[in-house]
Amino acid sequence: MRIGLTGGVASGKSLVAGLLAERGAVIIDADLLARRAVAPGTPGLQSVADEFGGDVFTDDGSLDRPALGAVVFADEQARRRLEAIIHPEVRRLAAELEDDATDGSVVVHVIPLLVETGQHGDFDLLVVVDAPPELQLERLMARNDLDEAAASARLAAQATRQQRLDVADWVIDNGGSARDTERQVDLLWGALR
Repeated sequence: MRIGLTGGVASGKSLVAGLLAERGAVIIDADLLARRAVAPGTPGLQSVADEFGGDVFTDDGSLDRPALGAVVFADEQARRRLEAIIHPEVRRLAAELEDDATDGSVVVHVIPLLVETGQHGDFDLLVVVDAPPELQLERLMARNDLDEAAASARLAAQATRQQRLDVADWVIDNGGSARDTERQVDLLWGALR
């Protein structure tokens, strides 16, 4: 079974994915694959260098993610150019991992930009992790050490909360306690099994 798991930035996708993994799901995390796509020595990293120049690299030649984030979240066209480099490789790597899953597995693709990239029809079930935008903003500012303007720009760069909810088959409300979220994951897992 192929599950698409998405939600806005800082909504709690990683928490839900971790809980599903504890219950036996195979997790394929697009964020981790995106890092692999631009790891040192990869064609993806060279493409980023060609497209964005040396200002988005550290002194040791690795990708300076905060610097690149500042560029792409301030300029929609720059963000789209970056996505054109990374997304095809992420999809290729995800397909490889899914092919390696054993028959009968529940495979959960954690894709932050699932709705934005038009993949919401590609799965047997689409699960949206939801949280109030003000809570997302608070979490994002704390997690990434961002000011409110930078965090708001990242929220604005994604699909709206309503756009995600409109395509959801299942919603996990992560606006409360971790225990409440875990109970909701238990209900989902029971339905999947």
